[in-house]
Amino acid sequence: MGHDNTIILLVIAMRKENTLKKLERMRKTLSHQEPDRVPISDFFWGSFIERWRKDLGLADDANPYFYYDLDWIVTVPNMDPLIRSFETLKESSEEVVVKTGFGAIMRKKFDAPMPEFIEFETDTIDKLEALRFDDPHDRRRYYEAGDNQIAGVGDGFERNSPAWTETVISLHPDFPVFGSIIECNECLTRLIGPENNMLWIGMYPERMGKIINRIGQFYLDCTKAQIDAADGLLDGFVIWGDVAYKKDMFFSPDYWRMYFKPWVKAMTEYAHSKGLMVIYHGCGNINRILDDYIEIGIDAINPLEAKADLDAVDLRRKYGHKLGICGNSNIQIWETGDEMKIRKEVLRKLNAAKGGGYIFQSDHSVAGNVSGHTYDYIVKLLRKYGQYPLNLGEYEL
Repeated sequence: MGHDNTIILLVIAMRKENTLKKLERMRKTLSHQEPDRVPISDFFWGSFIERWRKDLGLADDANPYFYYDLDWIVTVPNMDPLIRSFETLKESSEEVVVKTGFGAIMRKKFDAPMPEFIEFETDTIDKLEALRFDDPHDRRRYYEAGDNQIAGVGDGFERNSPAWTETVISLHPDFPVFGSIIECNECLTRLIGPENNMLWIGMYPERMGKIINRIGQFYLDCTKAQIDAADGLLDGFVIWGDVAYKKDMFFSPDYWRMYFKPWVKAMTEYAHSKGLMVIYHGCGNINRILDDYIEIGIDAINPLEAKADLDAVDLRRKYGHKLGICGNSNIQIWETGDEMKIRKEVLRKLNAAKGGGYIFQSDHSVAGNVSGHTYDYIVKLLRKYGQYPLNLGEYEL
């Protein structure tokens, strides 16, 4: 069931002229045409936002997306297999331990950047085969506030996350808004842990294949339900799924192609059928399956980690404009705060934007070890040198 049509029409009517320009910029870029300038956005950790506000002397509610008028933003509905409130197992001023809708027991130390997986409710392959997920169309995933692992337990800790549709409605006038879904491996990592996941794939490849197919169908159905719930307010869609580490993939490319790839393809095709741009977020060295993402029809790959030996300029030379690039600016260089090194990194990578097909972002996300002044400097570089036609001076390749 969609939103009240009157509300939707009002929200659409409220969309700003500047937002329509950003939407045109994103669509042109992902069609491998040169728009007015290179789009820019990112994923910001709470620790960075807090530091950024302090460094730049900004208000306590300052938001980098609005402050810099960034070009797109992603939203996260409830993707937990089981829709339930967090079960608090321990809580103090230093930390909290909860069990989530993935059946994961997680410790969040408030002074640590990310949470820790302690244990998994689903700890045998027999339990995994027997596990049945809640309805992908359940209204609580999209229309109601509540606890969910992906939105609630990360670099911060949040209970009772706002209803996803309310978030989409609030952002729609100001940004191209992307929905999002996790793919099968991202689910398994949260549901049983990466060690069990890779071990069971090695020990029981066919049994795990059947499980992967069941999970894939669930998240394809969630994709459809989410897009329906947004009722025309989404401009794009992000598929999240790490299948690689710094050196290589977690499992063989052939196994990925047999079981994981078909579901990514199905999600992409459905989103495209609804007129949505699709960005795939997968960390690590995905060189061995980049051709597959191109074949699937993904509009851009993110984050293309520089620390996994991926380079936007080299990728553009190898794949031309068959590959859309979103990210790849080396966050480890940003962390140095050295403006000369940062300038070289930013302007050199902008060569990949020639002819379109390049969205500027970090090669993962912006954490608290990047200063607010550094990010401010980077945005100013983009605003100056990211205008088409590009003129990159000494960094022209």
